[in-house]
Amino acid sequence: MAAFNWSDKYSVNVAEMDAQHKKLVGLLNELDEAMSQGKGRTIVGRILSGLVDYAATHFRDEESLMERHGFADIEAHKALHDKLTAQATSLNAEFQAGSISVTIDTMNFLTNWLTDHILGTDSRYGAYLNGKGIY
Repeated sequence: MAAFNWSDKYSVNVAEMDAQHKKLVGLLNELDEAMSQGKGRTIVGRILSGLVDYAATHFRDEESLMERHGFADIEAHKALHDKLTAQATSLNAEFQAGSISVTIDTMNFLTNWLTDHILGTDSRYGAYLNGKGIY
């Protein structure tokens, strides 16, 4: 069962960012599937690392887009990215060190992190960019 089902309500109406959000959702679902099927730590760890790495790439791309188009709330958005990156990096490091496992609580954290970010902060820059004719 997928941890996260993409629907149009998650769209920020900016094609590049929607594509990246869908990739994050795919990685999250891949992690959920590996965990629920009892795949080994090596496989789960590889997927988790990939998710954390891709999130950092996505955040950089998102910030670059906001910067290029003069989004006023960029500093607050960057601060949220920094916080989320630190949390995800810490979670990944603890997993890789064998200190924690990926559990239902971990999946809930990651799913809520992604949905809250898209529906909350990302929807604001989406509306701003759409107002500038960027889709």
